[in-house]
Amino acid sequence: MLALVLSGILSWHFLMDGQMVGCGGGSSCDEVLNSRWSMIAGLLPVSGLAMGVYLTMLLATFFIGPDTELSIRRLAWKVLLVLAGSVAGGALWFTVIQKWIIGGFCFYCMTTHFIGLVITGLVYWRAIREKESGLIDHVQQNFVVGRENSLSTHASSNQRLQVSKFLLTGLAFAGVMAVSQVGLSSSSAYSDGESHENLPAINSQTVPLIGAPDAPYIVKLLFDYECSHCQKIHFMLEEAVRRYHGKLAFALCPTPLNTQCNPYVPRDVDAFKNSCELARIGLSVWLANREAFPAFETWMFTYETGDRWHPRSPGAAGKKAVELVGETEYREAMADSWLKGYMQSCVQLFGQTLQNGKGGIPKLILGSRWVIPEPANTDDLIRILQKSLDLPKP
Repeated sequence: MLALVLSGILSWHFLMDGQMVGCGGGSSCDEVLNSRWSMIAGLLPVSGLAMGVYLTMLLATFFIGPDTELSIRRLAWKVLLVLAGSVAGGALWFTVIQKWIIGGFCFYCMTTHFIGLVITGLVYWRAIREKESGLIDHVQQNFVVGRENSLSTHASSNQRLQVSKFLLTGLAFAGVMAVSQVGLSSSSAYSDGESHENLPAINSQTVPLIGAPDAPYIVKLLFDYECSHCQKIHFMLEEAVRRYHGKLAFALCPTPLNTQCNPYVPRDVDAFKNSCELARIGLSVWLANREAFPAFETWMFTYETGDRWHPRSPGAAGKKAVELVGETEYREAMADSWLKGYMQSCVQLFGQTLQNGKGGIPKLILGSRWVIPEPANTDDLIRILQKSLDLPKP
């Protein structure tokens, strides 16, 4: 019942485009719930599918008691076991997605997955000991009806085999769902909208840019140096600019997802604990030496070892900044009032483009329109720019 209620709440908020408590803009929870993995075929929320599964399991439990007709009882146990296997497979699949693909966790989702695994264990444990469930179709009738004494070793093994077979069938269904989700979910998922407020203007001549300051289309990019999606999109920007032949540029707007410098973030999470300091270091490099800034950006988003990117620490970033621009120039830039003012403008852009309290980065803004993209490559990014920000074809 708890898993059913949680799934129902998640589905309701998805359909109403609302915000879960504790899942404010930029949080790991918000990132998970707004990712392409939260849907199947871009239409059906995963939580809605889970709600149907848990509801069916709950109803099946009313038909597994000893007063129920044997054939109905047998069917109810089979349904329970198959769905329990599906629940376990789904829990494992979405935990992998959150850990190794999204890089963040949703408390509500993980709680539901944990409950699902507990349910699977309980159903399996009880089914093994159910002597009159009718699951052992190929065992002699006296073993099906059972006696009070222990079953033979052969019958016990056969029963485990029969029960496991239904669980594995459920796991196979979960595998089909996972494959379908990979195949049907758009690799260039995104959410977009339009702000009805007057967004603060940015002078393209005086802010960090990828592209030419006189480009007719200056797209503001809100990002965080500790954001994994920002890291991925960073390496698509220059290629997008190149394809537009000087007509497109990206104004880089560091937007820390930390309450220390961003009042629109509801609470702090460890993943963004150094965001404010890293944003100041990055802007100080640009202020001290604009020619050195591209090298700093590339270094910040490049990983040299392992199979995953990890954000740089403030200590390492500060050391790299001094290496690129010199210590005196770096210290002077860090004390410049422009730096604080520009960060406030970027944060204001983030706050004024929240929708129903929901936010996220990276966020692209052109005029009053904005989009939070999840592109797989530059082609995806350009399609999103055209559809959401009305950019022409390159």
